[in-house]
Amino acid sequence: QAEASVKEKEEWNTGQGFLKWESCFDCGQDFYGAVQLALARAAWKTYVGRPESDNIRCFALELLGCSIRQSGQVLGTAEALHLEKGTEALPVLEAALALRRRYYCHAEDCILGAQNGLANCFDCLERHDEALVLRREIYTRRVATLGVSHYDYDTITSGRNLSLSLVKLKRWDEAKSFARKLLPVAQQSLGADDDASLALNMLLAGALWGNPECTRKDLLEAETILQDVIQR
Repeated sequence: QAEASVKEKEEWNTGQGFLKWESCFDCGQDFYGAVQLALARAAWKTYVGRPESDNIRCFALELLGCSIRQSGQVLGTAEALHLEKGTEALPVLEAALALRRRYYCHAEDCILGAQNGLANCFDCLERHDEALVLRREIYTRRVATLGVSHYDYDTITSGRNLSLSLVKLKRWDEAKSFARKLLPVAQQSLGADDDASLALNMLLAGALWGNPECTRKDLLEAETILQDVIQR
């Protein structure tokens, strides 16, 4: 088993490693839709016989849960299917997080990744309050680990996800304040044209014009932000 683990680690970023279940090694694109779900089910079938503490087995369970949820969010699918697949994915993702906490409490990245998958599922089920609790914890832990002066991509995207939860719950003032704080960091670290930076701009604009008590100044600022995003 030890030899197998070493081999899997060496193959992780190759066409023979676990990532072969997630993306095409030749073109680098992630699988999606029916292909993504079929491969996730195949991965789970491949590794389910291993001990529940096995790291690759845990990854396969997380991949299965996320793929089930995402299969209900393919462009053109009905809202009812979103909820159906989210409901199906929820116990899988809850089990994945429980296993990470039980066997990998020392591996914070693994736990945060599992929490993020569960938060996305809560969003799919419109359980935004529960998603917000998880996303606050994820962002707080990433900042605590890296420090306020060093925001990496994962920290910034976790902040973007937190901003999204605040907007969905119509917590306008907190959403504006948080986006204004994080946006300069994202632009400096990732660049103004990065997807995360653009998404934060969109969320800030949404928090400005979405507030029923917004002022003309807020609307003008939102318009300026959106025009800038569209031109990039």
